[in-house]
Amino acid sequence: MKIYLVGGAVRDKLLGIPVKDRDWLVVGSSVEEMLALDYQQVGKDFPVFLHPDSKEEYALARTERKSGKGYTGFKVHADKSVTLEEDLLRRDLTINAMAEDQDGKLVDPLNGRQDLDNKILRHVSDAFTEDPLRVLRVARFAARFHHLGFTIADETMQLMQELSSGEELEHLINERIWTETGNALREKSPQVYIQVLENCKALVKILPEVANLFGVAQPAKYHPEIDTGIHTLMVLEQASLLSTDTLVRFAALMHDVGKGAIPEQQRPNFQGHEELGAELINSACQRIKAPNDYRDLAKMTSLYHTRCHRADRHGAEEIFETLELTDAYRKPDRFAQFLLACEADSRGRLGLENIPYPQAGLLAKALEASNKVDARQFVEQGYKDAEIGEQVRIKRLQLISVHLNQ
Repeated sequence: MKIYLVGGAVRDKLLGIPVKDRDWLVVGSSVEEMLALDYQQVGKDFPVFLHPDSKEEYALARTERKSGKGYTGFKVHADKSVTLEEDLLRRDLTINAMAEDQDGKLVDPLNGRQDLDNKILRHVSDAFTEDPLRVLRVARFAARFHHLGFTIADETMQLMQELSSGEELEHLINERIWTETGNALREKSPQVYIQVLENCKALVKILPEVANLFGVAQPAKYHPEIDTGIHTLMVLEQASLLSTDTLVRFAALMHDVGKGAIPEQQRPNFQGHEELGAELINSACQRIKAPNDYRDLAKMTSLYHTRCHRADRHGAEEIFETLELTDAYRKPDRFAQFLLACEADSRGRLGLENIPYPQAGLLAKALEASNKVDARQFVEQGYKDAEIGEQVRIKRLQLISVHLNQ
């Protein structure tokens, strides 16, 4: 029985990145032996155990054989005869297929260290194409390590394109699509995840609402980058610079999807894309099982981002209406997220990445100024039911007007 540190922990240690989770591989053991040593079995599809003290995961060395469609269609073989090299050979990328023995010696039969030094994401073997989820995983690693200069090997991108052109991606469970996408939104460069999926033609199967934006031209006067898909990537990049909040980043990604649904004969007039976008976001989030708070912020951003952009030209009535439409009084934290997504939209344009966005501050201060109204004072004055709400509205309008005239 030999135990090795494997996967991301070895990779990140070599990169000088703090290791968050450690995975261990056990070679030359069995389920019975692990249980006898008080390890707790947790794996259903293959033998994974929790260490009796550290609770870290220990997996028996295994091989896999394709037996069906999708990423779950595998038959797993795990026993004492499976070698370390055989286990490493089933992994996705060479940089994830390194191991370290208990003496700290690197075991690297697939030249992962060389690819790590050369900043290349390269598949381990042609078995890569047996698991469609790997297309999303490679895109996510590209997003994680983009700032370090990592690129995808040409031959790996070719395999990703082959996978995307077939039917395998259609067999991915929607929850897994959301898991990978949600994790990608946490990475340092989430826009790279979307760009890679578009480059390998997987985006149209994963998020067709976003894929449909590529090739849609916008007026250069307002969008020097012209292409709406490029604009979306730039907005997501700006959102990641403004905030680590994945809800803000998702809203930035989805804010313009309605433009892809505008008939070609109507373009470049995109009137009504806000409402169309909200409908598409609703169906997309239902399909990929995105959480409701992601859906709600994205829909709000689609519906009202253009209104937010015009806030510096609005009077007290229109500003108050914006605050009410976005439910800012009841959900001020979500409203702050909305403002960040709108700012990212404004800055996600070629040459305008550092443009000031006073609209956000204006609306935030208008909310702060008008949120000091206490409905109880109107109850004490004898107002009832709808009258109370009307008095609150009048007072808030007054406070916003005073704020604007300061």
